[in-house]
Amino acid sequence: MSIFREYDIRGIFKVDLTKEVVVKIGYLLGNCIKQYDNKVAIGYDARTHSPTLFTWLCEGLQANGLDVFELGMIPTPVAYYCTFATEIKSSIMITGSHNPPQYNGFKITINQAPFYGEQIQEISKAMPHVHVPTSPVRQATKLDVLQSYIAYMTQEFAVLKNWKEKIVFDCGNGVAGIALTQIIANLNLHAIPLFFEPDGTFPNHHPDPSEDKNLIDIQNALKEHNAFIGIAFDGDADRVALISQNHNFKGDELAILFARDIAKTIPNPIVIGEVKCSQVMYDCINEVGQSVMYKTGHSNLKVKLKALQAQLACEMSGHIFFNDRYFGYDDAIYAALRILELIYKENKIHENLSTPIASLEASIANLPKTYSTDEEKIQTTEALKFQVITKLQAKLQAKLQAQKAGINTDFPEIVEIISIDGVRVVFHDGWGLVRASNTTPTLVTRFEAYTQEKLLSYKHALLDLMQQEP
Repeated sequence: MSIFREYDIRGIFKVDLTKEVVVKIGYLLGNCIKQYDNKVAIGYDARTHSPTLFTWLCEGLQANGLDVFELGMIPTPVAYYCTFATEIKSSIMITGSHNPPQYNGFKITINQAPFYGEQIQEISKAMPHVHVPTSPVRQATKLDVLQSYIAYMTQEFAVLKNWKEKIVFDCGNGVAGIALTQIIANLNLHAIPLFFEPDGTFPNHHPDPSEDKNLIDIQNALKEHNAFIGIAFDGDADRVALISQNHNFKGDELAILFARDIAKTIPNPIVIGEVKCSQVMYDCINEVGQSVMYKTGHSNLKVKLKALQAQLACEMSGHIFFNDRYFGYDDAIYAALRILELIYKENKIHENLSTPIASLEASIANLPKTYSTDEEKIQTTEALKFQVITKLQAKLQAKLQAQKAGINTDFPEIVEIISIDGVRVVFHDGWGLVRASNTTPTLVTRFEAYTQEKLLSYKHALLDLMQQEP
């Protein structure tokens, strides 16, 4: 598997990410950054090898004449914030995000825009041919953007100051706590902290709140402390999860709640979702604004958000991008505070709620009832995964044409075929998705329908069709 992925550069320290490789990456990224200026800010997460990668990356960047500014250990969104709050418009975040401890990598922003896709592949192609000239390594200039970020959040969410509701925060030994500790203190929130200490070995649980097994500690803490609001973060604090004693709110459910709130102040807001999001989300957003379906991936959504000047974008996994009152990137700490602000406002509107989060739970409970699968992965190879999707699209088009001609195809009636990212097939009472993962040699599937019987019918029909020979 190549370290040059769709959205970032990622691999195993000293196996894929050796000194020679990282220095070359730094030098080649320097060519891209120098198209705009000669400054770059670098931050890193809590992984044990992040400081070493920082040194190697600096060597390559400085060899290309760049001035490097060291942000220190920070959450990923602080690196993004730097490009908006200072004159340095490019940043590199050294992080393995939610991957196992031996992994690390680079999330890159150049001139305030994500560096991804073909841009990363160009770096990959240039690697065998690059020669890094020898040059003296200089000390990077230290830059404390973290305090500016904390001050910004404190001021932006001053309405929460001295709020007495108990909130369980689970940082999973990632880097969210580096900023969150001071923000909580500044706002005098009644916080119950779990695993705030950065530890790149992740001794308590894996820092991926999209998996239920990693939410056991926060669910236990909610019950132990008789608390009703739980917020969990991934390893580098760009994904968030909201958990109550009764419900784990999915990314598309949060999108509905935020869209309804934004619509109170912005008429007809534009909200972007990804192809894995529920149809219920798109329908609900269209009641208050305009929904847009787009490709999965944080880089894709950031670019689309700016292109459409949308107010919000959301991924199922908990990447939430606010372009309303914020800068349009995925910041789990900012999203967490927007969640708390939303709960706070709901409690002001609806007095005598049984629990502080009862209004949000009721909003989700009142949505149309559907049945859905979680993301399910089918192992394949890098060479085959996109070929499978292409063949499946052709088979579905043939089924659709036959159905239009009145021919019995022994296949559920197709309403629409959406090919934005893989293939999402819309049926009368639900939909099915098969897409190629951009980061692993797998196919990702998801299904939703208004009855369990329809769900299984759509799933079996689509997966059987995918396996049939042309």
